[in-house]
Amino acid sequence: METMKSARKNDTAGDIGRDLSEQMKAVTQHSHVRAENTQLMLSYQRGQITLPQYKALLCSLYMIYKALEEEMDRNSSHPAVAPIYFPQELARLETLEKDLEHFFGSDWRKKVVVPAATLRYEQRLRKIGEESPELLLPHAYTRYLGDLSGGQVLGKITQKSLGLSTSDGLSFFSFPGVSSPHRFKQLYRSRMNSVELTADERAALLEEAVAAFEFNIQVFDDLQKMLSVSTETADQSEGNVVKTGLFPSTPIMQFTVGLCVALTTIGMGIYAF
Repeated sequence: METMKSARKNDTAGDIGRDLSEQMKAVTQHSHVRAENTQLMLSYQRGQITLPQYKALLCSLYMIYKALEEEMDRNSSHPAVAPIYFPQELARLETLEKDLEHFFGSDWRKKVVVPAATLRYEQRLRKIGEESPELLLPHAYTRYLGDLSGGQVLGKITQKSLGLSTSDGLSFFSFPGVSSPHRFKQLYRSRMNSVELTADERAALLEEAVAAFEFNIQVFDDLQKMLSVSTETADQSEGNVVKTGLFPSTPIMQFTVGLCVALTTIGMGIYAF
């Protein structure tokens, strides 16, 4: 809570005249550094990702984007949502469904597995979509512009790491509706900065931007602990020649590593700010 409150503290009289996008960059800088300097993020940038991890990542992103885009659609006429509502250019849900079907088959919906931390993030998006739609703005900005900025690079890293000969299964990283990511990001920031906000509303949006990072960092911390426990258990099992453990080769274990990759995407994407 202390970190989230810092958004209000930083929103001084001198900051009011700054663009909202600049303020978001400023208040999330510390959280960005924390997310950026994790070992798993560095590992992803080195190209250390497996197919099970990537498939688990897709499951997580599907749940997050399903909530985000359904709430954006439902609130598309809201004054704070309408200016940054670009479903034709940015929507990721269909691309994720396509990738999941490629890897899991036609019954992929029965195979989507996510942990409680992802459900908490999904629930937050549902809650603000119902009660405070303007707070969807920082989530959309962080998520979409992050993926748009890192999409090509992350797509190539993933394809090379997995040894894929085609782009099948990598639709998520492609934005065919955006001919120039740089110009589109300028347009998006301009639209977002044009949203009329009171001082209190602006402070709330900045808090939510920090919260978006904090949700992910909390998930990341939990997953780090799960990975440590599962690794220790696996080592003990190998020593005893007994195949047991808290998280053997299951979708949950695969998801654990996969969602860490999702946090990498977010951490890299913040450079788009």
